[in-house]
Amino acid sequence: MILPIVAYGDTVLRKVGQTITAEYEGLNELISNMWESMYQAQGVGLAAPQVGKAINLFIIDTSAFDEEDCPKIKKAFLNAEMIEEWGEEWAFEEGCLSIPHIREDVFRWSNIEIKYQDENFVWHTEEYDGLAARVIQHEYDHIKGKLFVDYLSPLKKRLLKNKLINISKGGANTKYKMRIPKVK
Repeated sequence: MILPIVAYGDTVLRKVGQTITAEYEGLNELISNMWESMYQAQGVGLAAPQVGKAINLFIIDTSAFDEEDCPKIKKAFLNAEMIEEWGEEWAFEEGCLSIPHIREDVFRWSNIEIKYQDENFVWHTEEYDGLAARVIQHEYDHIKGKLFVDYLSPLKKRLLKNKLINISKGGANTKYKMRIPKVK
């Protein structure tokens, strides 16, 4: 089932994802729905907060990148913990399904080491670099309540303010369904 993507401005995007256990009801269905939703929206990653769940879960599939140096990785990351980020900080234009039509250069580390559980709750510790590391860092930020626009300069944020407000009010025209924050 395709789930709506939570739009910028919803408080769930700012929550730290809670640890999940094998007893989490409907986990396999949630992960399956997240894959379907991500592909329908033409994304390369999706975190649980982006579908309204404040839990420590994200998925990535880097097969959309044509880069030779980007390994094709399709994985679910549960209860992820970033161990280390190192190497060169390099800029790359990022976007986000929760913040449609905005793309900006973000500096991230070239290398990471991450510890996580797979769908069977088996622990893994792995190192990634390049685009794969970037996608993982972007999705990991989501489970920590952080968005790519948080890395932008104060001036750039001011320039994007009206566009972000428009997204939060449902003004972004997307080919995928979005969940708009409730106005108080």
